[in-house]
Amino acid sequence: MTDQTFQLAAIILYLAGMVAIGWFAYRQTKDLDDYMLAGRALKPGTAALSAGASDMSGWLLLGLPGAIYVSGLVEAWIAIGLTIGAWLNWKFVAPRLRSYTEVSNNSITIPSFLENRLKDNSRLLRVVSGVIILVFFTFYVSSGMVAGGVFFEESFGSTFLLGMLIVAGVTLLYTLFGGFLGATLTDVAQGILMLVALIAVPLVALNATGGLAATVDSIRLVDPNLLSLTAGGSVLGVISAAAWGLGYVGQPHIIVRFMAMRSPQDATAGRRIGISWMVATAVGAIATALIGIAYFQQNPELSLANPETVFLILSQILFHPFIAGLVLAAVLAAIMSTISSQLIVSSSALVEDLYKIVGKKDASPKMLIMLGRFGVLLVAIIAGLIALNRDSTILELVGFAWAGFGAAFGPIIILSLYWKKLSTAGTLASMITGAVVVFIWGNSPLSASLYEIVPGFVASMIVAVVVSLATYKPSAEIDAEFDAAAEQSHPKYKVPERARV
Repeated sequence: MTDQTFQLAAIILYLAGMVAIGWFAYRQTKDLDDYMLAGRALKPGTAALSAGASDMSGWLLLGLPGAIYVSGLVEAWIAIGLTIGAWLNWKFVAPRLRSYTEVSNNSITIPSFLENRLKDNSRLLRVVSGVIILVFFTFYVSSGMVAGGVFFEESFGSTFLLGMLIVAGVTLLYTLFGGFLGATLTDVAQGILMLVALIAVPLVALNATGGLAATVDSIRLVDPNLLSLTAGGSVLGVISAAAWGLGYVGQPHIIVRFMAMRSPQDATAGRRIGISWMVATAVGAIATALIGIAYFQQNPELSLANPETVFLILSQILFHPFIAGLVLAAVLAAIMSTISSQLIVSSSALVEDLYKIVGKKDASPKMLIMLGRFGVLLVAIIAGLIALNRDSTILELVGFAWAGFGAAFGPIIILSLYWKKLSTAGTLASMITGAVVVFIWGNSPLSASLYEIVPGFVASMIVAVVVSLATYKPSAEIDAEFDAAAEQSHPKYKVPERARV
């Protein structure tokens, strides 16, 4: 068997496993709550690994190692910022969001939660936030499909279209039928695969470079500044990189995992598992890049045409072709886990936040599930059509979308959970301000010095507070729900037996 045959066998095995998990999830799905939120029955480890895998995407295995390989540890500030942001998200947002979404009319999406939390009878808040989610995630999904097409094109020499259709088809299959549970369980498998790969590759590569001391010496021969967290960077540059962590609290496909946990108290275990996974994978990615610098310095006859492939090239050099194929599958897992999560959130925005407002109020559970699956299919088709234009700037929109979600939703999620005086007008003004500032700043020369999420987040927060103070009207119902959510999210709160899953 040729090396490529072994690698293809590993990829096929991985894809078959994802479809099998999707079939299992399909058998467990009975109503829309199951399809969109897995019946709020996720164990903390499942929620944590799912959140991590759906968050990181191919950036963890390709983008981050490539940036470190070129510029050194100064690029690690993004990973540091993301880790801090994720810890804060798990600590302060996860338990309160889990309790509040259930207390406030059992909300199963972010737009429905905001509407229920603020008692907005106009439906404007739900529609605007649903449309924002639907539009941004369609482009997000499309960027993932582009990455999948490029992956197969570069790894196996297939056409871009065939690679894109394989990734889109398999991801759509297990998401379409398995829903949120299918996306979540495949995320867990994909997260474990990513973790194993990011531990194995740097360990084996470190042995190949002669150990830690020899590796450090080789890196210093290339450029001593590569081992510095500050060399080559600026204060604003470090702030911009670390500020990626601000975006976490506003990412619907991540925080929806918090809403699906069994109880708010599970957030503590989820945080420990999730952050441990995140630290281990980030360190693995950074180590892979640094050891890669040493490996290619010691083997000058080899060349690395694209720094972002350092993780893939090292695995192909150092491992048996079948094992290297599993490492390739880890990259594919990172891409597909993000696509599936975004498809589900897009579908929920379409059905729960838009269709239910204008459609039949008494639709049966089977009808709603069917509509949810139709939503997944529709978003996937539109995203696929956009992805066919490889010359478009879709991949550039990923950074903008992260900042846009972070600035549009981040401040209002925080305030909705911890400030009673947030108003509907303040929320709408905040969302619009965050998105507009990110768009304007991100398309101006200012973005070269400071990442647009910083001004967008700050402006969104200020507007939310100022407008809310000007329009706030006391509500006994809102205050009662706020207090109940705070009480039920406390670590020592005893969850009633009937509420346990």
